[in-house]
Amino acid sequence: MSRIAVVPGCLALLPAYASLRDPVAPLRVAALSAVEWLGPDVEVVGSDAGRRVGAALLDEVARAGAPAQPGDRDRLVVLNGSACRTEKAPGYLDPRAEAYDALLGAALAGPDLAALKDVDLELGRELLADVEALPALVDALAGAELVSVDYADAPYGVQYWVMRWERP
Repeated sequence: MSRIAVVPGCLALLPAYASLRDPVAPLRVAALSAVEWLGPDVEVVGSDAGRRVGAALLDEVARAGAPAQPGDRDRLVVLNGSACRTEKAPGYLDPRAEAYDALLGAALAGPDLAALKDVDLELGRELLADVEALPALVDALAGAELVSVDYADAPYGVQYWVMRWERP
């Protein structure tokens, strides 16, 4: 059995950005819980910034547990939706962002592999979505079942998800 978790590449999750008041506390709790749920052998998949966030989250949780069995490598996939949901979002307001995020979120929650394969990666880049890891996620989700959607919100105009799947 293998487990797959998606967390966002939100830089506010990095220890270097820590402050007295955590601006993404609910997101942090969900992301750390999903990372703790993964087994001891985890591959981080994402953009350069995403892999940095994934590595920091792995460092933050205790990685103790039973030794991994052959073929039991879990995946931590780092991606997020558009950064154009509001006028104060990093990419300003783009009317295409909400529909793009709704489509991507529904495909992830399915998981609907055909819909995930059809996600427009170029439009995602235009909307400042971090979807570089999406093709790898599609491969990982073959035969997987959704365990939970721990977080789905767009604070600061950026769509973030924390989700978990298991594959027999």
